[in-house]
This record gives sequence, C-alpha cells and structure tokens, in this order.
Amino acid sequence: MYARLTQFHVDPKDIDLDIAQGVFERLVVPEMRKQPGYEGCYLLRTESGKGAVVSLWESEDAAVSSETSGYYAEQLAKLMPLLGSSPEVDTFQVAFADHPIEGE
Repeated sequence: MYARLTQFHVDPKDIDLDIAQGVFERLVVPEMRKQPGYEGCYLLRTESGKGAVVSLWESEDAAVSSETSGYYAEQLAKLMPLLGSSPEVDTFQVAFADHPIEGE
C-alpha cells in the first residue's frame, strides 16, 4: 500500500474551514473513488488552517498513475482557490498500519 501526503494551508480568516471541507467532500472525494487502486483517504486539519490529505493506494503504480494521468492536477485545481499557497506533496510506502477492530 502507498500513501500520498498533500499538506496545505487554508487561511481561516478568509475561508470557513467547514466550507473548505465540504468542497473537498463534494468535489474531490467522489472523483477519488473512481480512480483505479484508490483505497481511502483521511482529511486532517487544525483550527489554524493547517491541513493534510492522506490518500491510500493499493500500489505504487496506482499512486503514480493518478498523478501522471492528470487526475491529481484536476483535483488540485478545484481546491486552489481555497489554499493559501501550492501544497507540498510526497508519496510514501506504508510500512505499518494498525486499525483495531471494535470489540477486540
């Protein structure tokens, strides 16, 4: 599994954080779900506007092809009016994950 980490900043004086999150959920997440190899995402944020999206991909090829196909740039274009600057992007191999099952 691979993870793409996209770190960004939204100025809460200019953009309501709940509205920014809503834009992400309505415009970006449905498109993410259509991508081959997509396995989920997390949106992280602070009240100061610092945030990150961790998107999970079944393989390095799936993570890379979502960028080279132009999909990733299209999604960023939807969010750029909300961001204070261009986001920082890195891709990582997931070396360990723990998601405890409730009740165990």
